[in-house]
Amino acid sequence: MRVSVITPSFRSGKWLQLCIASVADQGVDVEHIVQDAGSDDDTLDWLLTDSRVRAFAEKDAGMYDAINRGLRRASGDICAYLNCDEQYLPGALPAVVEFFTRNPDIEVLFADFVVVDAAGRYLCHRKVQVPGLYHLWVSHLPTFSCAMFFRRRLVQDETLLFNPRLRDVGDGDWVLRLLQRGARMAVLRRFTSVFTMSGANMMRGENARREAQAMHATAPAWVRLGKPAI
Repeated sequence: MRVSVITPSFRSGKWLQLCIASVADQGVDVEHIVQDAGSDDDTLDWLLTDSRVRAFAEKDAGMYDAINRGLRRASGDICAYLNCDEQYLPGALPAVVEFFTRNPDIEVLFADFVVVDAAGRYLCHRKVQVPGLYHLWVSHLPTFSCAMFFRRRLVQDETLLFNPRLRDVGDGDWVLRLLQRGARMAVLRRFTSVFTMSGANMMRGENARREAQAMHATAPAWVRLGKPAI
C-alpha cells in the first residue's frame, strides 16, 4: 500500500528540510509531493534536485489549491498533507498503513499528535476523537491535519477536493463535507505527528476567525441555537 504525502510550500526552506527528512525516514512505500508556489528565498536552490521528493514549482491560489494540485498528481492508495513546519514521528506511516490494511471500510483516519515550539521544545499533546457533524458545524475541528490520513479514492471525486477559495479553515470545511456524505472515519490511538507553534500559524489570524464564522453560519438554525449544549 503506497502513501502519498502532499506538502504546500512557500519560503519555508528551513522547516521544509525537517519535514522532508521525517517523511523519507518512514520506511514505507511513500511519495512526497512538494508543491512550491515559487519561493524567492533559497528553497528552490535545493528542492528541485532533492531525490526524496517530487517537487513542483508553480504559482497557485493558496495553500488548499496547492494541496489539490498535489492530490491530482498523487498515485498512492493513502493520502495525507503535511505542512512545512510539521513532521511525522518514527513509525507513523507504517502504523497508518497497517490500520488501513486491517480496516478496509475506513476512509479517513485521525491520530494523536505532539505540539512543540519553534525550538522543538514540548508544549503539549492532543488525543483526538472522531469529529461530530454538529459539533464541527458550530464549534471547531477536534483534529489537526498533520495527523489526518485518507484514501485517495475520496478525492478522485473532484467535488471532494479542498475548497481553494478558503485560506485558513479548508480542513474543517473538508471534514464537514465528508461527514455530510457519511464518510467512514476512525481514530488511531497513536502519536504520529508533530505540530510546530512557529508563531506564524494561520489558525490564529483574523481571517481564520472570519472563515470559521462563515462556516458556522451555514449550520441549520436549530444547530446554531443548540450550540451551548452541543
